[in-house]
Amino acid sequence: MPYTPPLDELRFLLRDVVGFGRVQATGRFAEATDDVAAAALAEAGRLCAEVLEPLRRVGDTQPARLENGVVRTPPGFAEAYGQVARGGWVSVAAPPEHGGMGLPVTLQTAVNDMMSAANLGLHTCILLSQGQIEAIAAHASDALRSVYLPRLISGEWSGTMNLTEPQAGSDVGALTTRAEPNGDGTYAITGRKIYITYGDSDLVDNVVHLVLARLPDAPAGTKGISLFLVPKRLPDESGAAGVANAVSVSGLEHKMGLHGSPTCTMEYDCATGWLVGEEGGGMAAMFTMMNNARLAVGVQGIGVAEGATQAALAWALERRQGRSPLPDGTGAIVDHADVRRMLAAMRAETFAARAIALSCAVAIDMETATGAPEWAARAALLTPIAKAWGTEVGHAVAQEAIQVHGGMGYVEETGVAQFARDVRVAAIYEGTNGIQAMDLVGRKLADGGEALFRLLDEIEAGAEAARGSLPALAAPVWQAAENLREATEWMIDQPLQERYAGAVPFLHATARVLGGHAHLAAALAGGEARRALAGVYIHRLLPAHDGLLAQARAGSEGLYALSPGDLAAA
Repeated sequence: MPYTPPLDELRFLLRDVVGFGRVQATGRFAEATDDVAAAALAEAGRLCAEVLEPLRRVGDTQPARLENGVVRTPPGFAEAYGQVARGGWVSVAAPPEHGGMGLPVTLQTAVNDMMSAANLGLHTCILLSQGQIEAIAAHASDALRSVYLPRLISGEWSGTMNLTEPQAGSDVGALTTRAEPNGDGTYAITGRKIYITYGDSDLVDNVVHLVLARLPDAPAGTKGISLFLVPKRLPDESGAAGVANAVSVSGLEHKMGLHGSPTCTMEYDCATGWLVGEEGGGMAAMFTMMNNARLAVGVQGIGVAEGATQAALAWALERRQGRSPLPDGTGAIVDHADVRRMLAAMRAETFAARAIALSCAVAIDMETATGAPEWAARAALLTPIAKAWGTEVGHAVAQEAIQVHGGMGYVEETGVAQFARDVRVAAIYEGTNGIQAMDLVGRKLADGGEALFRLLDEIEAGAEAARGSLPALAAPVWQAAENLREATEWMIDQPLQERYAGAVPFLHATARVLGGHAHLAAALAGGEARRALAGVYIHRLLPAHDGLLAQARAGSEGLYALSPGDLAAA
């Protein structure tokens, strides 16, 4: 089925739910008017529907491949990427002084949402370039910025992130890639990196790698890691891609899904690189790119949820099975209560996750525009939630779309199974969702919960204000926020091990409450359909937060009561 960009929903969320008007009211983003935003989203949506989505299935059935050391992308990908680059969609939020649009991250997030729905396999390349642009702009020297930023922003070159090694996955501190000074300001980078998305491709003239490596005599662990910029081709005197660097691809991963996106094993054999940031500051510099990518990956999940929901609804409107329970029914399966339940939950979950991601983007833009520490704290708090919950929703909704299709969902010819296969990795890469949850209950509650409590104050105030007009929706949201407040107070008093044991259900419960807040705001601002959808979420989905908080407070003792041997015997 064709993809329809959710332009009305995005505009509604920006205007009435997530407070994008505050971003527009700042001097930094005053040019991002309603007209500009609407025009940008409409054009990006057209590109997604007409150019990117028709290639989604092509990327699945004709995967990227490695030929004589060169990665070949699926048919049509290069031409489609060219249209993305020429339209400026790689660089919506990139600095204008280097050729970017300079628009808010919130609009970039909305564009990423649509691109992810249309063609996740191609969007992964764009996502990584966006993160690298931000990292280079924040940490690289002026000389590196002047050469690399214009070409990354234009899409002429693409960017990657090189952290993982065979022995160093989430434990980045265990990496062994070496960086030896060459004596001329450059470094010789030697090592192997795995799981490198778009480590090479025929989409661009040059691929720019940000590589974590150790300098001689660097201390063990993350404190001894530095960040280096290593291009596939060394720039010549004019800055164009020149001679080949000592960088190669030795293999591609054979994956469950996301076949259109090449996942490479990279070999660095005394490759020439440049230091980005300070010696030993590699993780801090890379976290700039990782945080950018974490929000974008959460949005990938949301985009897939949108695509899967649209596919499931189209099927349910056409598929005739059994007798309609409705006197004026169409005879299609959409008339059946359980199918209607699944579709309503899919739409409600997607809306809530999208609201969380856009709220995170608004906080990032407000931090950029004002420098206020309260906005910085909110952006930091919402980032792991947006990443983890967006990808959890993407996975769950994709699975539900298969269920709506029945047996045909399990048959590849419908194409709906691709959504589930493609999105599964999003809960794993850019920091597994368990790591996001531990970040939430660890670093993000290190302020004594101040940032989260401020957010809960807003949720409760909003629910109080809505009691007069929508009491049946407002009361459960207020109570859920109060339950989360009490659980947060408990969590803050626990040692880290106890927090970590309940981190994932705590994050899920927090996301549930944030989703209720968003739906209540939508019900207040929208019409009957918005109120009905809010009712589905608040009465059917929000109650799960209570059980999740009980899990979060169960502690670690019961987990360790079972030894590995007990688990095997069970």
